[in-house]
Amino acid sequence: QVQLVESGGGLVQPGGSLRLSCAASGSILGINAMGWYRQAPGKQRELVATIPSGGNINYADSVKGRFTISRDNAKNTVYLQMNSLKPEDTAVYFCYAYLSTWSIPRTRDYWGQGTQVTVSS
Repeated sequence: QVQLVESGGGLVQPGGSLRLSCAASGSILGINAMGWYRQAPGKQRELVATIPSGGNINYADSVKGRFTISRDNAKNTVYLQMNSLKPEDTAVYFCYAYLSTWSIPRTRDYWGQGTQVTVSS
């Protein structure tokens, strides 16, 4: 069993900042990658940023230069620092992990429940 728990969402004015956190817990063997996706009403879920283990960080073009993803491997936690927020950033943000567990040793995708980010004046 794996749990991904997001926190840090909320309401912010355009140009403001938020910092999202996601902690993975459970009988984890190894985490290959963690990241963030988002889904706005009426739109498909889209990649925001990913941070693979030993790989290059990847950002969606729409957030480059504004968002920063980071990871604390000891805590199995991924962060998303969001600066210069825009109304179009409004969405439910989902934590993502690509990992293996003791019960399911093959690597697979896991998702958090989502945290709401609303950018509005």
